[in-house]
Amino acid sequence: MPDAVSPVVADLAELVGPGEDDILAEMETHAELESFPTVGPAVGGWLALLARAVDAERVFEFGSGFGYSAYWFARTLPADGEIVLTEVDADELALAREYFEHAGLADRARFEHGDALDTVERYDGPFDVVLIDNEKQRYRAAFEAVEPKLRSGSLVLADNAVTAGHVDREAVRALLAGEDVAASNGSRGIADYLSLVRERSDVETVLLPLGEGVAVSRLR
Repeated sequence: MPDAVSPVVADLAELVGPGEDDILAEMETHAELESFPTVGPAVGGWLALLARAVDAERVFEFGSGFGYSAYWFARTLPADGEIVLTEVDADELALAREYFEHAGLADRARFEHGDALDTVERYDGPFDVVLIDNEKQRYRAAFEAVEPKLRSGSLVLADNAVTAGHVDREAVRALLAGEDVAASNGSRGIADYLSLVRERSDVETVLLPLGEGVAVSRLR
């Protein structure tokens, strides 16, 4: 699927920064070889910046793959910070652990194998930043599960807000506009989530149009 913005803008965003390190270079090579989708460095830089902006100490991810987005977060956390990675694929989670260990960041990470919606119930809040990147039709459920563990000012970031393998941007736009259109479960899941955060008076949401689109929500 195409990115949310043109390749020219995406390339420029990557050139502007921030810089990468050897671990990120290895991760991106792995993603390319395995055709594994990641948020990419342009969005990764935004994840790190947003985490710094709220002085994040604790981060929770719904769906972590082999740890690419989590690594961007982890580099911003203080030494006593915590990021919780969740993944249903044990091999991907093991690979994430390897990358974190090589980078010397494993001590601030929790590697949770299983369903993220079950995992989040075992953790106390508050979380400063949450990334939702699991099954698109479960985005609303993820938000509702983690909301009691957030604080005023917490950020909830939802990837694939514009497009993804089973998400069509035109279908999402039409659903948000109240049109009755044929749409995949993924498209309906994204539209349902965006409707939720858009209509909540205590949640401020903007769209970051990089990569495949990230909905950035702040709890008032």
